[in-house]
Amino acid sequence: MKLLVTGGAGFIGSTLVDRLLAEGHEVDVLDDLSTGSLANLAEARADRTHRLTFHQIDVRDRHVVDLIARRTPDVILHLAAQTDVRASVADPTFDADVNILGAVNVLEGARLARTRKVVVAASGGTLYGEVAPRHLPAKESQKQAPVSPHGVSERAVLDYLRMYRQLHDVEYTALALANVYGPRQDPEVGGAVVAVFAAQLVADEPCTIYGDGEQTRDLLYVDDCVDALVRAGDRGDGLVINVGTGLQTSVNQLYGTMAAAAGVDRPARQAAVRPGELQRSALDASRAAIQLGWAPWTDLPEGLGRVLDWAREARG
Repeated sequence: MKLLVTGGAGFIGSTLVDRLLAEGHEVDVLDDLSTGSLANLAEARADRTHRLTFHQIDVRDRHVVDLIARRTPDVILHLAAQTDVRASVADPTFDADVNILGAVNVLEGARLARTRKVVVAASGGTLYGEVAPRHLPAKESQKQAPVSPHGVSERAVLDYLRMYRQLHDVEYTALALANVYGPRQDPEVGGAVVAVFAAQLVADEPCTIYGDGEQTRDLLYVDDCVDALVRAGDRGDGLVINVGTGLQTSVNQLYGTMAAAAGVDRPARQAAVRPGELQRSALDASRAAIQLGWAPWTDLPEGLGRVLDWAREARG
């Protein structure tokens, strides 16, 4: 099968590309390398048995439309996005430019290429906004009430997906992802608290917790996330589907677990809460189980251990 992955040099995207190539697919990767890295694709590109083509291009570039039309992918997995909530608060125009106009370019290319389906990765936490504790983990029926420009742009992309399906028969599945973590995650990219803690702990540097540390996140290991993306290629048509563990982990709990695993015995520093961040987040993945046959399998201690090992190797 011919597949095209936008944002394919990023943390999640490159892990997805590895999976697709291992399954024997032909893969085109589109990435502007603003946050992604060719180092993430080094092994995949070095293997001459792989059918992999890399295109360095910004998803906002109108040439993306023509490129997709020429490559005629069967399925597009759209991961290219501005994902930093704080950056969206600081510059909502840039966030909308990347996330909304970039998605429209991808959909236009899919229409011209007669692509069978577009799978879009969205952020479940920012999409639903602040959900009352009694409604967590959030189901897809939860009202979408984003509290950041990033969440608003993601909600707009869902409207475009529905419109292209209705007008142009471009099928879609939108996956509302929990907070994905794992090897290759860049600590410099916003929202990557696991990667930040890992890099600081292995360097024996102090970690900082913003606010009281009782804010919670649904932490999803990257391989589990990739499995859901692959399954969505031929399942879950026309649906928004949550992909998460349904479990809440506080930042204080996360730091305690990672510090103990890294052999660090000191408290984190405290700092003022940052604007636009959610207090609590968790996603109910019951629909994913029904529609995709998916469930997470990596428990948090195992996943965090892998991240710390990777951080140690990356540090040399």
